[in-house]
Amino acid sequence: MHNKTGKFMRTLIHAARLLTAQESIVHPAILIEDGRILSIHSLDEAAAPQAEQYLDYKDATLAPAFFDVHMHGARGHDVMEGTRDAIDTVGLFLAQHGVGSYLATTVTAPEEKILAALDGLATQIERAEHPGARPVGIHLEGPFLSCDKRGVHPPEHLQAPSVERFERYWQAARGQIELVTVAPELPGALEMIAHATRKGVHISIGHSNARTAEALAGIDAGAVSATHTFNAMRTLDHRDPGILGVVLDRNDLFAEIICDKIHVAPEMIRLFWKSKGTEHSILVTDAMSATGMPDGNYHLGPLTVTVANGTCMSEGRLAGSVLTLDRALLNFMECTGCDLQSALRCLTANPATMTGRENTIGHLRVGMPADITVLNADGAVQSVLLHGKTVHG
Repeated sequence: MHNKTGKFMRTLIHAARLLTAQESIVHPAILIEDGRILSIHSLDEAAAPQAEQYLDYKDATLAPAFFDVHMHGARGHDVMEGTRDAIDTVGLFLAQHGVGSYLATTVTAPEEKILAALDGLATQIERAEHPGARPVGIHLEGPFLSCDKRGVHPPEHLQAPSVERFERYWQAARGQIELVTVAPELPGALEMIAHATRKGVHISIGHSNARTAEALAGIDAGAVSATHTFNAMRTLDHRDPGILGVVLDRNDLFAEIICDKIHVAPEMIRLFWKSKGTEHSILVTDAMSATGMPDGNYHLGPLTVTVANGTCMSEGRLAGSVLTLDRALLNFMECTGCDLQSALRCLTANPATMTGRENTIGHLRVGMPADITVLNADGAVQSVLLHGKTVHG
């Protein structure tokens, strides 16, 4: 937005406090121009700079806009549709819940459907403008999963991981694949993990029946995270802890968790927090097309999912969720007793660091995009600004 002189209009945002992974500022003033942050300081220490527009959020808290690295859809749309309408509808809904960026997450399907979805998603990611939360990459969840721990992923469409198969998907997505979930114990998995890692793709181990040595081999090959910890993983054993024991033990591995009070019991959420801590915990939704919709039948990729009372089921198994990240934030604080600053890190700085996007997502710093979520005194989303423009509230 320009002023009468033709220059970009400056916006000054004020609130009670600002919380990021590194700092807490009382009475912050954030100056924005052309969608980016020009300066951040406390009004307790310096006078407010001049601006054409002022936004005063009084008793609220400013935080980086949230980043969901595992979500499949919302408001009746699945991201695998790959259309502008689907992505815009999903993005606008996510923005209402504090999200500024996300990874559009696919599921196992016939190969031709995955290839078509990747092509459509790449087109949407490459668009310059988005009215709401922006898809910044693709999370390929399947088809490189264990049949034993597939969840609802159709067994007939699972594939053995290979460099050749990965390249087929990579080309279809025009390089927009950001994250891939892989069961590391599968034949060919380690070679594919190493190959994808060399291309800058991030690997998450999950949907896996891996024993301890197999999980460790996946990490040694390049895996940096774990997909929805506890869910679709080999059960923890005290003599062979398996993938779950490795995920909880390794302090250099990021790990997702779905905190909807359905997928994981509160006791296990607390165990997860004690294990992964402030630097490696990542809150995700695994949200599917029914999110933000009434109970009924919906689609998750090629699957039909029945939603009732907040639970998503397909063929007697959990099939994604209707969770939103703002709700996950509040649930996580309730279950663990952690403070808001620590919980916020799990859906801002940590997923940004895991994906190598810490210079553009998950922080509020000078020069970065002004993607800001405003939280009220109860921690609920009050307003959201993306590239300095109010898109909600």
